[in-house]
Amino acid sequence: QIQLVESGGGLVQTGGSLRLSCAASRRTFSLYAAGWFRQTPGKEREFVANIDRSGARTDYADSVKGRFTISRDNTKSMMYLQMNALKPDDTAVYYCNVVRGVIYDYWGQGIQVTVSS
Repeated sequence: QIQLVESGGGLVQTGGSLRLSCAASRRTFSLYAAGWFRQTPGKEREFVANIDRSGARTDYADSVKGRFTISRDNTKSMMYLQMNALKPDDTAVYYCNVVRGVIYDYWGQGIQVTVSS
């Protein structure tokens, strides 16, 4: 099993920036594809961005393209989400996720991001 802990959330004004971090408990983090999801009350959890095991390939939801950047440092078992030009619609609980095949699928506890207008 792998534990994931998010940090870096908080309150920011529209147009501001935040950097989320996800710390993985095991060095085997490098064997997992990883991603960020977010959820607001009453809505389904939605995809934000993902990154392959090496960090060479990334993908983004249309709503965050050009504003958010996902990255990872396998030497530190860390993943990041740099969020710029934040909007009130980005307000959500953000979750870190790692997957390996169809069996291994782990989530962090989530962290609140609030963007004030």
